[in-house]
Amino acid sequence: MSAALPLFRLDGRRALVTGGSRGIGLAIAGTLAAAGAAVTLAARGAAETEAAAASLRAGGLKAEALCADVTDVPGFAALIAARPAFDVFVNNAGANRPKPLSEVTEDDYDAVVNLNLRSAIFAAKAVTARMVAEGRRGSVINMSSQMGHVGARNRTLYCASKWGLEGFTKALALELAPHGIRVNTICPTFIETPMTEGYFRDPAFLNEVLTKIPLGRIGQPAEVAAAALYLACDAASLTTGSALMLDGGWTAS
Repeated sequence: MSAALPLFRLDGRRALVTGGSRGIGLAIAGTLAAAGAAVTLAARGAAETEAAAASLRAGGLKAEALCADVTDVPGFAALIAARPAFDVFVNNAGANRPKPLSEVTEDDYDAVVNLNLRSAIFAAKAVTARMVAEGRRGSVINMSSQMGHVGARNRTLYCASKWGLEGFTKALALELAPHGIRVNTICPTFIETPMTEGYFRDPAFLNEVLTKIPLGRIGQPAEVAAAALYLACDAASLTTGSALMLDGGWTAS
């Protein structure tokens, strides 16, 4: 076995993935579990989340479901406080309502910014408090976006939330470094998931996206999951306060 391979293992560690019942979250949960972690999939839909966890267990992996709504800040904090500390936290739950600012409503703001930024901040607070209390060194991975580094039409709310998440990540990385807790972001371009597949049925939209990605294709959940594994494990032991770009070159130009 290569000497590098143990660096990519997570045996004996506990990982929590929010938004873990489908799409990118489920892909990440499966990849972390395949690397040896005992994974908790957290999402609002109890039946769907349990089915996702069961599908991982059917493959011989360690996975459990946690019915949780990260927008319920005190409720989520109580769930975390009642459990042993996690070693890895993937702060993945998120949403978007693309439209021009002239059409944005307060409800749109609440839905996007409350989930992408407010809930992410307080979820990280709850999880890292347990890590610090138990003296657990570990990794927090905030799911950002290439839109946390650039602007785009019809994405004022989304960009605002992800730029905010980037700043939060850097500040939290400094706070938690003395505790041996690393904090980073993953910044994907458009990824093919059930949430995005409707967008790609529009040939004009798909063409516009592809013209901005030098590699010439949209991403796959497995590629985001591989990045999460890197940031979660000891291979990234010197990486904190960083943004890992998975954008096919979008932000390079």
